[in-house]
Amino acid sequence: MSEIRNVPELFGSDAFNEATMRQRLPGHIYKAWKNCIETGSQLTLEVAQEIAEAMKLWAIEKGATHYTHWFQPMTGITAEKHDSFITPTGDGRVIMEFSGKELVRGEPDASSFPSGGLRATFEARGYTAWDPTSSAFVKDGSLYIPTCFFSYTGEALDKKTPLLRSVEEVSREAVRILRLFGDQETKRVKVCVGAEQEYFLLPRDLYAQREDLRLTGRTLFGAQPPKGQELDDHYFGTIRTRVSNYMKDLDEQLWRLGILSKTKHNEGAPCQHELAPIYTDVNTACDDNQLIMEIMKKCAAKHNLVCLLHEKPFAGVNGSGKHNNWSLATDSGKNLFSPGKTPRQNAQFLVFLSAFLAGVDEYQDFLRCTVASAGNDHRLGGGEAPPAIVSVFLGDELNGVVQSIISGTNYKEPDKSLLRIGIDIMPAIPKDTTDRNRTSPLAFTGNKFELRMLGSSQSIAGPNIALNTIMAEELSRFADVLEKAEDFDAALQKLICDALTEHSRVIFSGNGYSEEWKQEAAKRGLSNLSSTAEALATYASDKTVDLVTRHGIFTENEFRARYTIHLEAYNKIMNIEARTMVDMAVHQILPAAVHYTRDLANTVAAKQAVGASCRAEMALIKNLSHHTDGLYDAIELLKKAMSVMPRDSQTMAFKYHNRVIPAMNALRAEADALEELTDKSYWPYPTYSDLLFY
Repeated sequence: MSEIRNVPELFGSDAFNEATMRQRLPGHIYKAWKNCIETGSQLTLEVAQEIAEAMKLWAIEKGATHYTHWFQPMTGITAEKHDSFITPTGDGRVIMEFSGKELVRGEPDASSFPSGGLRATFEARGYTAWDPTSSAFVKDGSLYIPTCFFSYTGEALDKKTPLLRSVEEVSREAVRILRLFGDQETKRVKVCVGAEQEYFLLPRDLYAQREDLRLTGRTLFGAQPPKGQELDDHYFGTIRTRVSNYMKDLDEQLWRLGILSKTKHNEGAPCQHELAPIYTDVNTACDDNQLIMEIMKKCAAKHNLVCLLHEKPFAGVNGSGKHNNWSLATDSGKNLFSPGKTPRQNAQFLVFLSAFLAGVDEYQDFLRCTVASAGNDHRLGGGEAPPAIVSVFLGDELNGVVQSIISGTNYKEPDKSLLRIGIDIMPAIPKDTTDRNRTSPLAFTGNKFELRMLGSSQSIAGPNIALNTIMAEELSRFADVLEKAEDFDAALQKLICDALTEHSRVIFSGNGYSEEWKQEAAKRGLSNLSSTAEALATYASDKTVDLVTRHGIFTENEFRARYTIHLEAYNKIMNIEARTMVDMAVHQILPAAVHYTRDLANTVAAKQAVGASCRAEMALIKNLSHHTDGLYDAIELLKKAMSVMPRDSQTMAFKYHNRVIPAMNALRAEADALEELTDKSYWPYPTYSDLLFY
């Protein structure tokens, strides 16, 4: 690991960012690119050629010999195919070339990526198209060019394309609202996101001894250790030297790529940590988060560690998620979720707030589906992770304002006047207006909403596509009403009051883990899709399909394909986990228990031969035999539950949830009981005590 000497000089040094482009491109080429970014216009091939030449020379200076179109297929991770810059000269030599055509478009084989039925295996063509709004970068000797990925027929096969569509759509609808409030200067509205990333670090040698960790990313077995996280001594605690060295190395690598890594600390569970970046636009944030996850893993290997991004690697301690901080801002930097100091600013803020609440309420199932995964099912609803019921926490001050609008009273002085939107000035809403609520799926935190439901391993694209789309939908409805209004202030007052009244059921400030909230949520008519199988059954509802197709985020085929891909991923993960459990139980746990029982029996025989007491050994043998039989029975039950699977993917998902998972839980219970009884020298893999307190 090199020593960081000058962070401002280091930052972005391996990124072909705007500063580098301004320095290396001719003025008219830079302006053409800048105009493309600001207006969405297309670049000519001539401009692309100039950019490609400058990009190539810069990359070669950085030691690059290859280039790759870097894209985000529906696997949830990134993909890349590397081509060298070399071109033969005909005399046995080569030159380094890179054209505008190669920059703008590539053709990786698309046959082995998930498509959800959009294309057949024999239809192998897939295309990548340069995203000029994302910075290229050099890593591992290659020039990485962020791209979109689509099929021969033009259908999106990736996560970036629909994300960019949703950004354009919410920008267009937000500008319509701003025009109504007299803002004639804003041309575009940005979606701003900061995605906090939680993760676990383990010693590589211990990780390598656990088949479940290697194959599934989580421990399928493991008795609880004598100590967990109950002392709260890891959270924000002193960082181990080994981990601190890793974090320093990680920061340096991220800073070189222009990634705004800001905060690092120990999280609540042993061996758990967090990285938080500074906010940026959602497209960059999504690219950056994919890189963060990749580099976290690679960097860990350098330090003889393994980075786990699974949502619940260990039972009994906190799982890992992402906190997706989402807001909207004008192209001049004004945050649209910051309450202003004038009546008109207050009113504008309330429009955006009302639209957000309406969108979350109307499309709560869609939002829930975007965070549904086999891993996240283990995390949601406990250990400071929010429940599956979607609700919004506003805080005392803002909730008081909302309730005063609904009831028609003034929040500060209810006996004196009504709160007239656009006429009265709201009470100031400070950034830290109230305590935090860690059980809330969506919390207003001063000038943004924090979506806390995301799993740590997933791309942030899906949830942000949903947030952008539902916001665009509600802003469009609001604009349709206000643009036709003869009395703008009266229409505004009624619109906000009606929206808050109709959708107030989604506002909740209490304990999201309580049984009382589940009952209350049911009375309010809120969904409680507690598992991925249940959530995905609602994914391609007519209501959601109509939403995403009407706003041009997906075609119906593209959207239904994603439903198929998510279902298949869930079913495949559950199959891998169940088979891994059977394999470990049969080939590791059962033999260990049998061998220990045999040796105990030999000890008993030897002691009985000399007339010694064997009471402890006999009791232990009896317990071991009981749970060994239980383990064998549980193995057979799990194998039976998996033996015949329905062909329909949704029905299969329900079978995994309703039959296979309970059988897996029963098998784990027997195995964990045996772990607590068996001599540690016989146990075939590192225990929780070994892993969490190395």
